[in-house]
Amino acid sequence: MSFADSILKARRLGASDLHLEAGTAPVARVRGELTPIGEVLAGAQLMEMGKEFLTADDWADFDSRGSADVSVVVGGTRCRINAYKTIRGMGLAVRLLSASVGDLRACNLHPDLRRLIAAPTGLVIVSGPTGCGKSTTLAALIEEVNESRAQNIITLESPLEYVFTNRRAFIRQREIPTHSPSFEQAIVDALRENPDVLVVSEMRTPDVMRLTLNAAETGHLVLATLHSATCAEALSRLCMSFPAEIQGSIRAQLADCLVGVVCQRLEYLPQWQLRVPQCEVLLASSGAKGTIRAGQFGGLGNVIQSGGDEGMWTFDRYQRWVEQQRDWVRPAAPVAGALEQGARIRPAAVRVSAPPGATRGAAVRPAASHAARARAGAASGVAAQPAGRGVAKPTPTPAADAPEEITIDEDLDLEDIAELARRIERRTPE
Repeated sequence: MSFADSILKARRLGASDLHLEAGTAPVARVRGELTPIGEVLAGAQLMEMGKEFLTADDWADFDSRGSADVSVVVGGTRCRINAYKTIRGMGLAVRLLSASVGDLRACNLHPDLRRLIAAPTGLVIVSGPTGCGKSTTLAALIEEVNESRAQNIITLESPLEYVFTNRRAFIRQREIPTHSPSFEQAIVDALRENPDVLVVSEMRTPDVMRLTLNAAETGHLVLATLHSATCAEALSRLCMSFPAEIQGSIRAQLADCLVGVVCQRLEYLPQWQLRVPQCEVLLASSGAKGTIRAGQFGGLGNVIQSGGDEGMWTFDRYQRWVEQQRDWVRPAAPVAGALEQGARIRPAAVRVSAPPGATRGAAVRPAASHAARARAGAASGVAAQPAGRGVAKPTPTPAADAPEEITIDEDLDLEDIAELARRIERRTPE
């Protein structure tokens, strides 16, 4: 069984995760339960699987630090993969992501969470334990902005998970370290890129936390994730990550810029055979800000309990809403034909490579789009060459003026192809 075969089998079962390790059988997480789905994998077989999606740079990371994070698309299924070393050899933890991004309604989240993205500036934290759907909730909040406001959104992710389509907003997605060497550098760069909304997929280090707080204070709406079990624990963990002598100033900074915190966990509803988020929501009321400044994080539970009229939710109150719901949105079932058709593996992020012979710091011009090349070919009477599926190939140019080569592995939109054909036929510019 190849890696692609394992992914397709797990996808058919409706699994959220797939675990592979040398010397053990593949295990899929279906509705929260782990289930074996195949025969025991040999170490050599798992290494061959790794070669299907790990690049030379990924292997270097794997050898040096014992793990590597990548994001790939397998037969139409987006996957976030952590390859790591274990006592038995190599292991793979694969998160199977939805093919499309949904809004709050599509993700079975309460519509009150729109309050979190209503503010023009400030910090919104999405927290919860590992595997509780933080990335999906973060993506749903981004999609809410995308559908309602014409703003510039910059996302910093490691690795890239969901790919967004511009609707009203303009979304620029950057993967760490594919497009920037670190979160610290990417946040500093993002503040020069005119963002309205900045998304930090995970605050892991004090440096990233401090830069995220600074960005929220300087007129941007910042969305970030953090591991925690409650809203109070998320804020406490953020402040306690700094040296004791500056924790007071961090609490004051956090109180000034905080918009709200949502902490979630997944609950399985047997009557619906569906896993849905169960949330606790803290909003930055005057009581919450005073409690944060005083460092009395244990008192935030009482703030949430008494803040129902202000839009706050305790886990118990949210649970009662869940029990009353009857119109849950079910995830789209995988299409068998689409899964079988091409189980090839391709990167989820576009990698940009400098042209041969380019000097460091020299200006690099992006390659012309396929549409522009087609128009140029039509104007000169030369038939446009069809591009390969989902791949834009630059036309040959002199070495002295070679443009940057950009490979785009996403599938082309059929409407774009039809419009391109009409433009070539008319031989008129856009």
